[in-house]
Amino acid sequence: MSRNDPRTANAPALPWWRFPIVWFALAGPALVVVAGFATMAIAFAHADVAIAEAPARSSAGSVDRAGPTAPALQARNHAATPAMPAISARP
Repeated sequence: MSRNDPRTANAPALPWWRFPIVWFALAGPALVVVAGFATMAIAFAHADVAIAEAPARSSAGSVDRAGPTAPALQARNHAATPAMPAISARP
């Protein structure tokens, strides 16, 4: 068939949904949206419960915060400590 064939000149154009590549291009974003909603549903269904726990009081009546926060303080202090220079052996 040539370009000037009268049979193809009057053929109606196909609608966009009849092309498979369109559905292939739309499938990726659609799957991302579905996965996002599934992740949100899982997060809401299995959310961690907030622990309402008062810190222990010491014998003096003040709140002892050293015990519960000790790991956080150690990590903070470790991260804030500058690196030590390498010690080279002198001859």
